[in-house]
Amino acid sequence: MSRSPVRLGLRANLAQFSLLVAVNALVGGMVGQEQTVLPLLAEQEFRLTGYTFLLTYVLVFGLSKAATNYFAGTWSDRFGRRPVLIAGWLIAIPVPAMLILAPHWGWIVAANVLLGINQGLTWSTTVIMKVDLVGPRQRGLAMGLNEAAGYGAVAITSVLAGYLAEQYGLRPAPFLLGAAYVVLALALSTLVVRETREFARLEAAQFAAGSGEAAPELTDRQVFTRTTLTDPALSSASQSGLVNNLNFGLSWGLFPLLFSGAGLPVNRVGILVALYPAVWGAGQLVTGALSDRWGRKHLITAGMLTQAVALALIAIGDDFSAWAIATILLGAGTAMVYPTLLAAIGDVAHPSWRARSVGVYRLWRDSGYAAGALLGGVVADLVDLRAAVWAAAALSLASGITVAVRMYETHPTRPTSPML
Repeated sequence: MSRSPVRLGLRANLAQFSLLVAVNALVGGMVGQEQTVLPLLAEQEFRLTGYTFLLTYVLVFGLSKAATNYFAGTWSDRFGRRPVLIAGWLIAIPVPAMLILAPHWGWIVAANVLLGINQGLTWSTTVIMKVDLVGPRQRGLAMGLNEAAGYGAVAITSVLAGYLAEQYGLRPAPFLLGAAYVVLALALSTLVVRETREFARLEAAQFAAGSGEAAPELTDRQVFTRTTLTDPALSSASQSGLVNNLNFGLSWGLFPLLFSGAGLPVNRVGILVALYPAVWGAGQLVTGALSDRWGRKHLITAGMLTQAVALALIAIGDDFSAWAIATILLGAGTAMVYPTLLAAIGDVAHPSWRARSVGVYRLWRDSGYAAGALLGGVVADLVDLRAAVWAAAALSLASGITVAVRMYETHPTRPTSPML
């Protein structure tokens, strides 16, 4: 059976792109099964005291996901995107069972190490594959669709897990969702998903033909240094992504405790926990496409400043209505930032080293989970939960100012974007 010729663009690759969106929704659902339930499980079944110790599962998740992101980019260039995606789902197979059967907290921590590896391999690869398929013109839209699917699934699964926990107990019902997700995603990735590396090669060839320049040969160390420090846009995106996920990591571990500590029932806690990723996910359907029209820099700046305001409102709130407004605002600010940062990386990085740059960016971005766990746990133990939220608000403000001062506009149609 002959394959159709390789063509860049969302419309030309709609079937495969849509399949990858569905797979990424299942990736997000694996996180959603934990968000509402694990903080309550830690308190009610494992009798954990001290926020720092409780947040160990977020810490190890962030560290394992961050490290795996880096290798996912390198391995997808070396071995292909599809094998890395399948490996990520194989790693996830024991996670739901470990969460259901865990006799002590160490099992929960170990399950989250595996979950972090799963997320790093699968989410990074679906991002890279979508960027491969669409080419440069609709990069923001592609990232908006990808991240909307992932975080929309986080929200929906958080609500479902909260409902199941309310009706049937904290275990096993909520984690059966994750078991179903693994089976479905592994089947799709193995049987239907196709390799996309040839699309990146086509884009690289078109870039070389248009510019008259050969593809730059960068070592892994050069890509790491450029993405982390030396390029103002790439490094600004990396620090902003880290602070963004610091906020998510802190919300994952501490928001359920803050809300339940005010006397809210589990199902209402689940709604509040879900509002943040729900608005985040749905908003990216708009903000990703807007960044293709308006550019990246100002949307990222506005998003980080909006997150700072939202966190301040959460810190001073004391009832369901106030927290609902604040979490919606937090989701809106995150939606401005999340797909736009990935699009900016794709704008600047050459197709020959783009997957590695995405891996480095996601290394720093997802280190934010661990940073949020440490910051949130330590400050909450030393002061209180609200002080931890105030600290995250201050960091978000500083991040937004840094982007405004240092980052250049990366959108391909803008004259200020250098060709690298």
